[in-house]
Amino acid sequence: MRRVTFDLDVLRTFITGMELGSFAKAAERLGRSTSAVSAQLKKLEEQADTPIFRKAGRGLALTEAGETMLGYARRLIELNDEAASATRGVELEGWVRLGLQEDFGEAVLPDVLGRFARAHPKVRIEARIGRSHELAERVLSGNLDMALAWHDGRMLPYSRHIGDVQSRWIGPAKPMEAGRHHDEALPLVMFEAPCLLRTVATETLDRAGLAWRMAFSSPSLSGIWAAVAAGLGLTIRTDIGLPANVRALAPGLLGLPALPKMALHLHQKDAELDPVAARLADILLEAVRGQLRNVA
Repeated sequence: MRRVTFDLDVLRTFITGMELGSFAKAAERLGRSTSAVSAQLKKLEEQADTPIFRKAGRGLALTEAGETMLGYARRLIELNDEAASATRGVELEGWVRLGLQEDFGEAVLPDVLGRFARAHPKVRIEARIGRSHELAERVLSGNLDMALAWHDGRMLPYSRHIGDVQSRWIGPAKPMEAGRHHDEALPLVMFEAPCLLRTVATETLDRAGLAWRMAFSSPSLSGIWAAVAAGLGLTIRTDIGLPANVRALAPGLLGLPALPKMALHLHQKDAELDPVAARLADILLEAVRGQLRNVA
């Protein structure tokens, strides 16, 4: 079997095109001509020795081999960029303060901290897990350098939109009844007020004319999961970081109304992050975008 060494530059073009949904946009983003990008994609298929793309209407879609290639390409580029950062910035020192929603704590934080610590062992990270309003306040007061949080409508001076994530009704992992009595108030399990998702849930039910009652409230996400798993009521979150003892309910189950998407923002203390915080932000956003792709 011949040994193949994939061209990392080609893989980066491949990933960029798939993430932007257009290789014409990828050419513009990467400063290349569309013909150069087409040549790179042809080279990728030649190296893989199998079709990566198939026709889908007027566009292209990935073959099964292409889906496999995309996953490996992301891992190779991620490792390449980590190696480049580690060798160039080995003397990077300092202290950075990061805030995260609880949803991203277990799903993202271990990977982010591990990658950053391997590349920059002299940098100290202070991580704080909290709710959207608390994290935003800490960024505004200068107590956090940056925070990943659901957008609650307030405009912070330095904030960038990362993506939109569908909110979902969450129930216990065990099967639920397909319906409920129309006059029965829906039991809710929510964070203590103030809470953005609590407000989204109650306002959505009010607009739909559905009765609800607050069956359980908790100051922590672990308390929410425990109550939902025990069958005390439903909550709303996204598909990110769901434990095994709960599940997202299928749309329309129990006659529940559709929920909106949640905007995810990265709030920054300053317009320009210092080199330490900027490198952590890069690694954080790579990990988060991976999560968003998984739940899209």
